Amino acid sequence: MTEKVLHSKKNGMLVLIGTLLLYVIAGLGVAAGVAMSANIIGIVIMVICIAYLCLGWIVLCGLKVLKPQEALVLTLFGKYIGTLKNEGFYFVNPFCSAINPAARTKLNQSGDVKTKGINPNEVEMPSKKLSLKIMTLNNAKQKINDCLGNPIEIGIAVTWKITDTAKAVFNVDNYKEFLSLQCDSALRNIVRIYPYDVAPNVDTTGDGHADEGSLRGSSEIVAQRIKEEIQARVDEAGIEIVEARITHLAYAPEIAAVMLQRQQASAIIDARKMIVDGAVGMVEMALERLNENNVVELDEERKAAMVSNLMVVLCGNHDAQPIVNTGSLY
Repeated sequence: MTEKVLHSKKNGMLVLIGTLLLYVIAGLGVAAGVAMSANIIGIVIMVICIAYLCLGWIVLCGLKVLKPQEALVLTLFGKYIGTLKNEGFYFVNPFCSAINPAARTKLNQSGDVKTKGINPNEVEMPSKKLSLKIMTLNNAKQKINDCLGNPIEIGIAVTWKITDTAKAVFNVDNYKEFLSLQCDSALRNIVRIYPYDVAPNVDTTGDGHADEGSLRGSSEIVAQRIKEEIQARVDEAGIEIVEARITHLAYAPEIAAVMLQRQQASAIIDARKMIVDGAVGMVEMALERLNENNVVELDEERKAAMVSNLMVVLCGNHDAQPIVNTGSLY
């Protein structure tokens, strides 16, 4: 189905005024027909005016008002005749009907979320107009296993808009539900490729070589791949994906505590390695300076004892409390 934009003249106001004037004339005609009821011409005029008063409202069904960034998909006796897109006051065939299968669908997205202060008992009539504005879909968080089998919770926000109204209305049953389901499916497919954090021997690009891609460290790349995956799925529905962003990323509650301990242990190990490397460098520098300046001559045994004492002092978790020897060195 290909979209066909109607470039109709915006003559709705003219038709409205003309219809109201004809109603006034028909009312006067009825009064005149009653006065001339003895004459056949008066009876004919009265019948015509009464018929118009009963059926003239049908013309008003063809009046359509569109605001900016709104569209109306029109069909005539089941046949698609075109789409009105530009804002204005239009008059179309009064027997045309507007189609919007997603009019009653309410998703957690901009434009469909009720704001505070609205009466919950108020019945809102669904609009047959399609919004061409950029909207944001924020589906519920999902629990998905990453490529290492670790369960994680992830949520995304997808900004989208309708670009082809005919495809959105006729190619899928409900374009809003279709988009929501395709977002969930695409998210699962992409997340299963990546580990939560950098892991060895994992290929996330498909080139056959291990890389450092991860959900936590490569969020921009992951979001771009999610966007492309969703776009490939919703092209047939006439929807354009403007942007996809990760809004929530965390380990699932059942393994969050264990993974936190793992991260803490890894951080402690890295810190210890840095401390040991620095301590070794300081000990080497101390021994070199003592030898260069001939401050004291130490044999191998005392060098080992000095190295041991310095390493304990530099690598210990607590401040050293040295014991000062005021007697002999030996």
